[in-house]
Amino acid sequence: MARAEVRLAEIFNDHMVLQRDRPVPVWGWAEAGRAVTVKFGSQTKTTRTGENGRWKVMLDPLPTSELPQNLMVSAQTSVAVVKDVVVGEVWLCAGQSNMGMTVKNVRNAEKEIKAANFPLIRMYFVRSPAASTPQEHGQGLWHACAPRTVPNFSATAYFFGRALHQRLKVPVGLIHASAGGTKIEAWTSLAAMEKAPELQPLLDRWRRDVAVFEQPDHLPRNEAAKKEWQDAVKAAISAKQPLPPTPAYLGRDPLHPNRPGNLFNGKIAPLIPFAFRGTIWYQGEANVANGPLYAVQLPLLIQDWRTRWGADFPFAWVQLPNFMKREPDPDAASTWARLREAQSQALSVPKTGMTVNIDLGDQNDVHAKNKQEIGHRLALWARAEVYGEKIEWSGPRYQSHAIRSREVVIQFSHAQGLKTKDGGAAVNGFALADGTHHWRWADARIEGGQVIVSHPEIESPAAVRYAWANNPEVNLVNAAGLPTAPFRTDDWPMDRASRPQTAKAGAE
Repeated sequence: MARAEVRLAEIFNDHMVLQRDRPVPVWGWAEAGRAVTVKFGSQTKTTRTGENGRWKVMLDPLPTSELPQNLMVSAQTSVAVVKDVVVGEVWLCAGQSNMGMTVKNVRNAEKEIKAANFPLIRMYFVRSPAASTPQEHGQGLWHACAPRTVPNFSATAYFFGRALHQRLKVPVGLIHASAGGTKIEAWTSLAAMEKAPELQPLLDRWRRDVAVFEQPDHLPRNEAAKKEWQDAVKAAISAKQPLPPTPAYLGRDPLHPNRPGNLFNGKIAPLIPFAFRGTIWYQGEANVANGPLYAVQLPLLIQDWRTRWGADFPFAWVQLPNFMKREPDPDAASTWARLREAQSQALSVPKTGMTVNIDLGDQNDVHAKNKQEIGHRLALWARAEVYGEKIEWSGPRYQSHAIRSREVVIQFSHAQGLKTKDGGAAVNGFALADGTHHWRWADARIEGGQVIVSHPEIESPAAVRYAWANNPEVNLVNAAGLPTAPFRTDDWPMDRASRPQTAKAGAE
């Protein structure tokens, strides 16, 4: 379209949903200096484009509307019309492949697809690629939910949105931005990360890699390194020796989707300042190798996005489900447990939430197929914490502990009706350690809203862990049937050689 013609930001297209009950920015481009008129419902707003041709108006807060309307924008003789626009609740749904996993790949997919007659649930598919600088323009389309379209909907977003639509009785818009195998640093702006000292080694490593990539001879050197590694792998297999580590890149493409900031630049920046209610986030699998750093990164991403939009919108995430082979040893290292801990620590950020899914995973598949329950739990949080419904939305959460002789007494929040999921069976998933830092599976019993943990061979317990494993065997739930969040009462380093000889402060 020529610059003389008026155009809207790409997210404004047919079948869209606008956010109700708050000012709604509408923006786009036309020839510099042109008068622009925006009409929607009973509202008419006018403005004039700047020197760069960009224009923006703010619609007054809109009431809920299921009746399809047109959004019309005109500049002299040029007119742009967006058809079939409804007004309701809009959510930004972002992350990596588990957010991207489609309805056609979940359990009972055929049944779910056949029943998906919800024309007032709409999903915007962000198709924009990664970019090395923040982009004004994006790519994407809105689709109304129907058996024909829903197979390619994000399953987590769809089941979340369906639950809200059925409860709130309003249109629901879901902005789906995901990319498989991507790290959280790709989704955060570079400007925000450059202010975080903890992230400088990561950023410096990428700067070096990009600089090498841009050298003329990088391809031959990469190919040589690849062949050398492949030969070493063959030799190790023949000799029945451990395989050599994968070689470091001799450079990385500046447009790589995992380069810090690139997905923010390409997928998130073009959406700003579109109005929505809140965000759900399903990501972390790609960052399990460095859980402690994720405790910095997730709060930073939340604050970064909120700053960009100029609003402290609600933000909730899916704590990673159980995955991989079950370890019989409570002392086994667990990178997934450490990442889940980082996700829990991010709850210190105001107006955030986390759903616990330690019972929904698959040891053989990182893409858990029960996205119905994952979406349901996110919707419980939204109904309670965003829309004010008086319901239980969380499973039990560690609150405090007291060491009393040979026992440790654990207090929980969200603990009404504390019980085992399997009804009367022993409580699973607790481990106990003394000052030697040697962990053993513990005995645990429920007394009211607390759990008493002990071990017959531990006289002086120092710390307790629950569900601290990649794929723990757990069964502690509350009356709502929601699972207890993994936790530990120690702050001992994961490196056994450097662990201190004291448990976490705070034991009563």
